[in-house]
Amino acid sequence: MPVRLKPLSQQVVVITGASSGIGLATARMAASRGAAVLLVARHEESLREAVEGIRGAGGRAEYHVADVADMAALEAAADKAEAEFGRIDACVNDAGTSLYGTVEQITLEDHRRLFETNYWGVVHGSLVAAKRLKARGGAIINVGSVLSDRAVIYQGPYCASKHAVKAFTDALRMELEQESATISVTLIKPAAMDTPFQDHAPIRMDTPGVTVPPVVYDPHLVARAICFACETPRRDIYIGGGGAAISLAGALFPRLTDFVMEAVGRPLQTTEDRGRPEMRDNLHQARPGGAERSSLRNTQRRTSLLLEAQMAPVTTIAAVAGLAALTLGAMAMRRPSTSQRWS
Repeated sequence: MPVRLKPLSQQVVVITGASSGIGLATARMAASRGAAVLLVARHEESLREAVEGIRGAGGRAEYHVADVADMAALEAAADKAEAEFGRIDACVNDAGTSLYGTVEQITLEDHRRLFETNYWGVVHGSLVAAKRLKARGGAIINVGSVLSDRAVIYQGPYCASKHAVKAFTDALRMELEQESATISVTLIKPAAMDTPFQDHAPIRMDTPGVTVPPVVYDPHLVARAICFACETPRRDIYIGGGGAAISLAGALFPRLTDFVMEAVGRPLQTTEDRGRPEMRDNLHQARPGGAERSSLRNTQRRTSLLLEAQMAPVTTIAAVAGLAALTLGAMAMRRPSTSQRWS
């Protein structure tokens, strides 16, 4: 049975990790397009400020304080969305954090805690949503990463958690489809994003701070992809051609990619800039949010041709075909005829 999703303006959307970064950008964007949104995160003050901002701009929003590692807390969040807005139409599982350090430097306690958020948070949110959406349909949108496909050095546990998110999401999609449940399941795969991700991440390396890559993408691009997936069934959506290229390189040239990562991994990920110390290390306890972007300096890209192509594949194919036809036509016109060549 084909999945048909409502326009975003008619939806109730639950978003985890909504106090900062991609989650906050998505909540604001979805509300600006008419959706009712429930923001879920651990830091109440940041959630309250975000909801007040959305309401001040004319949007409909509520919040619920919850740790995604606690399934009962997410059940309570879903109950609140249904009590306040009458139902749930889409669930965005975005909550996540990272750790910087070698797999030997990172303690097993930290490793397990990261999985509680990044992996089990997605599992809990997806199962809570699936139970409610089976009766009427809707969308489950899980935020993975290009690192769901390819690991990088010094972020081993994070990469492992995102690989696990991909596998879980793919399995859930097949099982819901086999049941003929009208639920769209999408995996979002952002490249490096200009969010407080690096500000929040604990550092277990001998460096004052970590940095964003030389080029990062605007978090609003991910918000656009998520809002699109709320309305349009898609299996996977990549944001950022640079990230997709890393995934492709890892698949085609795994050992060469290993060597490149080993050579550039440390200089590209460490810095003397400490960022905002009050935001550092949100692994075991909530830290202030409220910001969509990182406090660290970077070069930001506000467009992604790859994202546009995935959102409008027919138009993209037609445009590429038209460009190819024009190019071939121009080449044919410039090519001398046989008689000219031999005269």
